[in-house]
Amino acid sequence: MRKIAKYAVAGAAIISMSFRGDNAGQVDMHTVSLIKNEGFRNSQVMNTLFELTDVNGPRLTGSQGMYTAELWAAKQLKKWGMQNVHIERWGGFGKGWQIDKSYIAMREPYYQPLIGVPRAWTPGTEGMLRGDAILVRIEKLEDMAQYSGKLRGKMVVLSTLNNETKPNFTADARRLTDEELHKMEMDNHTEEVATNLSRKAQPGRPRVNLRPQIDSFLMEEGAIAVLSGGRGTMGTVFTSNGASRKWDAKPVLPEMEMGNEHLAILGRLLDAGKKVTLEMDSWTSFITTDSTEYNVIAEIPGTDPQLKDEVVMLGAHLDSWHASTGATDNGTGSAVMMEAIRILKAIGAKPRRTIRLALWSGEEQGLLGSRGYVKKHFGDRLTMKLKPGQKMVSAYYNLDNGGGKIRGIFAQENDEVRSIFAGWLAPFADLGATTVTLRNTGSTDHISFDEVGIPGFQFIQDPLEYGTRTHHTNMDSYDRVSANDLQQASVIVASFVYHTAMRTQKLPRKPLPKVNKAADSYRR
Repeated sequence: MRKIAKYAVAGAAIISMSFRGDNAGQVDMHTVSLIKNEGFRNSQVMNTLFELTDVNGPRLTGSQGMYTAELWAAKQLKKWGMQNVHIERWGGFGKGWQIDKSYIAMREPYYQPLIGVPRAWTPGTEGMLRGDAILVRIEKLEDMAQYSGKLRGKMVVLSTLNNETKPNFTADARRLTDEELHKMEMDNHTEEVATNLSRKAQPGRPRVNLRPQIDSFLMEEGAIAVLSGGRGTMGTVFTSNGASRKWDAKPVLPEMEMGNEHLAILGRLLDAGKKVTLEMDSWTSFITTDSTEYNVIAEIPGTDPQLKDEVVMLGAHLDSWHASTGATDNGTGSAVMMEAIRILKAIGAKPRRTIRLALWSGEEQGLLGSRGYVKKHFGDRLTMKLKPGQKMVSAYYNLDNGGGKIRGIFAQENDEVRSIFAGWLAPFADLGATTVTLRNTGSTDHISFDEVGIPGFQFIQDPLEYGTRTHHTNMDSYDRVSANDLQQASVIVASFVYHTAMRTQKLPRKPLPKVNKAADSYRR
């Protein structure tokens, strides 16, 4: 509470000044009031999320679901009156993939439907497959020898010694405390922090990635399917990529990732020497007609004759994984950014600079959509050969840490923006957004801009259930989202974008990064 009071007092001094758009942190309170009124009283954010998730379905890059989501988003943005709306190619991707049917069950020693999701880019069974299960534990390459000659016609339950589940005495959902936010604000070391996500090794998997060797071994030995597991309990399955999307990728077996409780049932039975028979019927499609992928772009044109060619960008990745409808990763980010630009259009904002929205594809495979866009328009991160457009972008704002409300912003080591952002947050202290930290945060699309010297920022968000239940899981649905949190986030993003567009000067920039041909700041 002390911190909030501090910002309220400091903010009052800033807000009391007339808005000229040039002083650090100045706030146009009249426009903020209009933004709040539109964002809270006439919000469309949950309807947008409903369309992107429940109506559209999963949005894995390269799938039909992603394609239809892009078309819907472009149509909606045009309906709201945005200009220059288009679906823009960023480059090749490889084979697309999607699930058409999925079923897995145990038939012996009794019938039990099982929770399982096909791993991305693995083939289906293309019909009902039935076979005896065998438990395979491979911690190191030498472990394979014991299974030689034993796998033909078997359904492999791939396990390790550490996949047991235990009671969880910690709440799944949480909000950031005042103490945590204060520490982020005061501890201004610049090492990268991972917000909301755990980067601990997933239980039940070898520390060294042996999967390519294991996959080849299982194929050679004549196994017919694979069941695997990882992080997640109480029916939550954290999905992942199971094979390459490359055109010349080596074949792999049909594979499902399972809920750990059900995988543990199979493991205990097989460990005890009981016969376990499984049946599996999955159909997946490889989409090979077009390897080109796209981003959705829309604008509110600038009005200042001197500044209208400069740009303020906001964006989020539209793609998701396939086990659910991708609500918190990243339907919420996409819906909030669409809502923010809708709010500005609805209140009749006349930004001095052009405001440009981007909805990215391919983020889950390595920031591919945003990096492709940046390379095309602004510069190459590997050579640091910059294009004229690089100088024309004032800032890029991103949202991609789940559905929690905004609590502040990462300044991404840009010390000169701290006072500016503190001023812009001041009107939202009563909504819980007060923190500006110098720290870096990685793993999403603002990195693509930061890599070429464009100020790129990610907002601090409450974790809620992102790291425990929804991030890349079969539980990532509309039901796990708070409307109030998304409305709050939409209002704050709209205000940041508006004030960036109205400043006489572009936001301050850090020194250009050095050339690093091995650079890859994306980590998931």
